Amino acid sequence: MIQFRQKRGSTREKWAQLVATVAACRDAGVPLLVDDHLDLALAAGADGVHVGQDDLPVAAARAALARGGGRLDGFIVGATATTVEQAVRAEAEGANYVGFGPVFPTRSKLNPASVKGLAGLAAVCRAVGIPVIAIAGITPERVAAVLEAGAHGVAVMTAVTTADDPQAAAAAFREALER
Repeated sequence: MIQFRQKRGSTREKWAQLVATVAACRDAGVPLLVDDHLDLALAAGADGVHVGQDDLPVAAARAALARGGGRLDGFIVGATATTVEQAVRAEAEGANYVGFGPVFPTRSKLNPASVKGLAGLAAVCRAVGIPVIAIAGITPERVAAVLEAGAHGVAVMTAVTTADDPQAAAAAFREALER
């Protein structure tokens, strides 16, 4: 799954980039989620949205989708959580999954929440019945421990986007997940 995460630019600029990304993902058979923006996700025909703690609440996103008359039953709504309480609330509000972290230290955010570690990840995985995706500082070498803690999967950004060979980096993650 790919998440479109564009923090800069106007709404129109993001939309234009998103439309092209949706088309590329459709051609590749890969689901696409949009970070933060339900409106853009719906306008561009994405498969879902991922909301953070400062974005539209999961319950509000689900209510907006319900007003669509059931045409969006398969639309994915994911949520970021940095605590067990946030994860439990996201599930109660209708999130399909929770992105939890930071599990490990990260350089991809200017002011990340405090590192939760594998114990924090395991606590969230025990507290909710929806998939938990581990976020932050994930490397192929850490994948096994993250999955053993109960995570359904991992989210990666800089480990792939800043790699000398992004394709090889992504392949290393796939191999680690398949092991």
